Amino acid sequence: MTEQTAQEKPNQGFLASYSFDDANLETMIEVDHVSMIFNMASEQLHSLKEYAISLARRELSFKEFRALNDISLTVKRGDVFGIMGTNGSGKSTLLKIIAGVLDPSEGTCSINGSIAPLIELGAGFDLELTARENIYLNGALLGYSKEFINEHFDEIVNFAEIRPFLDMPMKNYSSGMVARVAFAIATVIVPDILIVDEVLSVGDFMFQQKCERRIQSLIRDYGVTVLIVSHNSDQIERLCNKAIWIEKGHTRMIGPADEVCDIYRSIGGRVGSKEAEARVYDLMMSPLEPREE
Repeated sequence: MTEQTAQEKPNQGFLASYSFDDANLETMIEVDHVSMIFNMASEQLHSLKEYAISLARRELSFKEFRALNDISLTVKRGDVFGIMGTNGSGKSTLLKIIAGVLDPSEGTCSINGSIAPLIELGAGFDLELTARENIYLNGALLGYSKEFINEHFDEIVNFAEIRPFLDMPMKNYSSGMVARVAFAIATVIVPDILIVDEVLSVGDFMFQQKCERRIQSLIRDYGVTVLIVSHNSDQIERLCNKAIWIEKGHTRMIGPADEVCDIYRSIGGRVGSKEAEARVYDLMMSPLEPREE
């Protein structure tokens, strides 16, 4: 596959003036033949007692489940890299490996720089505490000092738009409000790599647009590298210059985001069919042809 740069064929307006000359850009993420294998009980056990008895009798057997199988990708500085696929395809597992939450069973994952992860909604929060308390708690988990949080506290609160609810326990927040707080805390500094897993799909449309504008600013002004997981192919195409489509732990397609999104939309619902597999194979083995404007 011939890979095109965003300068040659930008996916969106804000990337048109940003250089993505891969030859001159620093590699930020290198995923090399990564597989993730989980051991699962081969039969369903309904209680801890059943598990203990089966284990004592040596009757417990396991089977391997490959959540990821031989995944490779390279992400350069300033890339906005989309990861797409259906539920259970392995997208979040890949992000957890990149974020250092999981170690791969096979292969290697190399990271160059600091990471601000937004992987699981509510992770790093104690929902019994207020938003005010959680800003300090979550910030500390991300390595922020108390002095730093004090300095940027109002910026976080204003971006998240939660000032009237600041002293309310976060268990009373909607999922969208939790996402606002998490995003505001993670992006108050300029990380080398920002990882966003479905957070932009939560909450109201206006706040999603606000988050997208901040991501665009981080890319344009600071060259931040961004990984985005989304079920929304339009969002991936709008924000990303590159994308990978993962299905059942395998790479189905990787390349320019607009090309991957086009194929995902056209045959994504027919993954596994011979027609779909043949179409993906043809596209991956043939050079991309320029579209008519």
